[in-house]
Amino acid sequence: MTHRRIFATTALPYANGAFHIGHIMEYIQADIWVRFQRMQGNTVHFVGADDAHGAPIMLAAEKAGQKPEEFVAAIAAGRKQYLDGFHIEFDNWHSTHSSENTALSQDIYRRLKAAGLTYTKSVEQFYDPVKGMFLADRYIKGECPKCGAKDQYGDACENCSSVYTPTDLINPYSTLSGARPELKSSEHFFFRLSDPKCTAFLREWVDAPDRLQSQVANKAKEWLNGEADKALGDWDISRDAPYFGIEIPDAPGKYFYVWLDAPVGYLASLKNYFDSGKAKAKGEPCTFDEFMADPATEQVHFIGKDIIYFHTLFWPAMLKFAGKPYKVPDNVFVHGFITVSGEKMSKSRGTGISPLRYLDIGMNPEWLRYYIAAKLNAAVEDVDFNPDDFMARVNSDLVGKYVNIAARTAKFIDDKFGGKLAEVKDSRWLPDLPPRKEILQTISSYYDSREYGKAIRDIMSIADKVNQSIAMYQPWAVAKQVGSDQIGSRLHEFCSESIDYFRFLTLLLAPILPELTKRAEVFLNCSLRDWQSVETPLEAGHKLHSYEHLMTRVEEKQLDALFDIPPLPSPSGRGEGGEGAGHISIDDFAKVDLRVAKIVKAEHVGGADKLLKLTLDIGGETRTVFAGIKSAYDPATLEGRLTVMVANLAPRKMKFGLSEGMVLAASDDSGGPDGKNAGLFILSPDAGATPGMKVK
Repeated sequence: MTHRRIFATTALPYANGAFHIGHIMEYIQADIWVRFQRMQGNTVHFVGADDAHGAPIMLAAEKAGQKPEEFVAAIAAGRKQYLDGFHIEFDNWHSTHSSENTALSQDIYRRLKAAGLTYTKSVEQFYDPVKGMFLADRYIKGECPKCGAKDQYGDACENCSSVYTPTDLINPYSTLSGARPELKSSEHFFFRLSDPKCTAFLREWVDAPDRLQSQVANKAKEWLNGEADKALGDWDISRDAPYFGIEIPDAPGKYFYVWLDAPVGYLASLKNYFDSGKAKAKGEPCTFDEFMADPATEQVHFIGKDIIYFHTLFWPAMLKFAGKPYKVPDNVFVHGFITVSGEKMSKSRGTGISPLRYLDIGMNPEWLRYYIAAKLNAAVEDVDFNPDDFMARVNSDLVGKYVNIAARTAKFIDDKFGGKLAEVKDSRWLPDLPPRKEILQTISSYYDSREYGKAIRDIMSIADKVNQSIAMYQPWAVAKQVGSDQIGSRLHEFCSESIDYFRFLTLLLAPILPELTKRAEVFLNCSLRDWQSVETPLEAGHKLHSYEHLMTRVEEKQLDALFDIPPLPSPSGRGEGGEGAGHISIDDFAKVDLRVAKIVKAEHVGGADKLLKLTLDIGGETRTVFAGIKSAYDPATLEGRLTVMVANLAPRKMKFGLSEGMVLAASDDSGGPDGKNAGLFILSPDAGATPGMKVK
């Protein structure tokens, strides 16, 4: 069998903030694939780095009162807790602000220049006379030239969706200083991406079988054919000082545009990994140049769908025409975005998940690894995190099916047979399962093609069958009848086969659950690192260690903590301060936007003990509010009623959906006049009030 040599990367995160859940999803996807390849005996060097250059970094550092170098170093210092926390094992983590990246970027540029693929021309653009810098589109605002809307960015209008250039804006101003920008000319450097030899190469590269997903290849072809919004054109690869980046050789005051040196950061991290001796320590005998020059070396990138343009056009063309030892990517694997309960991530709307909060509140990182894997496939599709689905999948699959096999049978091996296994005969007690070799081949093909959801589906199907056999055989009942050698022998064989299938399932899940696998290895007293090691059962007499529980269930209160959902108010409704805790001014009260609202729909919330879901009309606008009034009201009695809501309360992401306000209710400790409604009374305005009216 020929083993593969692979250089794998994920997209480089921009060094202006902490990791978000989208980063973690991508790293988990790549980490699972890398772990699987290593279990096949393949050599994989898995590297990452921070994308540390560009004007946004420079400006963010300035705002923080730091030098850019200090700013990006502080961001980099916080990466390890995330990577370690979610068991993501890069071989090397580096930065584009490094000597390796400077040397490689400048070398590639010189090679492209020597090949006649670069040129310069004068470009006219807006310049901020106060900041003393040319302005990217994002730093220019003005009035839309089409509809007149104010405060529109320099490339498109959010009001009428018109697309234009910054020079078309009416009354433009710099968002950095407020000054009116001036038009100035500057010499820029360009890469001839439209050169016939570049386009010919890219057409061939894009068409290579199994290199790109079909959706990605089709999009790249649209650009190559001039059919998309980003038709192929020459690429502006320079920026003017002041700029935090890598200087262009022999061009004082000129810097590489961040998207030129950012992907070179992949190579820079790999070179640092080799030159530092880390690769040698892991058994790699060759140098960076030798590794890259080896035709057998595969270069594989995992990226999000928002950066396809750079990775399928600029990057391969740069590498191709820079020449050896540089090599073009063998694969660019693209994934979609991650949403939360069907909504895009947004900090202001409370629809994001903080990976660090997930870890800080003690949630098991392998719950998330498993859930994300179950959602991922080889297509460019968005992945949705649904809290209820998350809890159900983890508790049902991992705890209720997989861990349950060992939990229900290990004690009998330990208590009655000295912790030693009987001879495991070829599926004597589990006859409906396919041969192990066939299962291994199928799951292997799924992992290799990143069809993790299909792999998990098949793995859990096996777990289902093992659990069905356990339920039918009832070893706990048989154990009470053990009085003859025959009954004891059958119990021993059944539990031994169940435990061996637990071993088999553990290996199949090992790329997804690396830490649980380590604990299972201790219990099973065997290694689970080699994909072929479970083709045959463990030998008779194999000694197990005592079983200790391997995974707990997800609890609802953990998800509440993850989304920062506060506990429902106490029946008194007075909060911690009590009555008369303090005074507010009339100005404070005026900040609260109270509106009359009509309850157009009220319904129960599945899985919620105290909540009702209310759909409210506040005068031509509909809001959804989750209210803790289930103990006091039948939903049918609420529809059509008027009430009062807080309309400007920040939306809060709850695990049941987005709550967009709060209805007002009074409460006491008496239980109400009939002793049944828990003392809760929603407020209602007098007759004649209409939805949307302000309460003052």
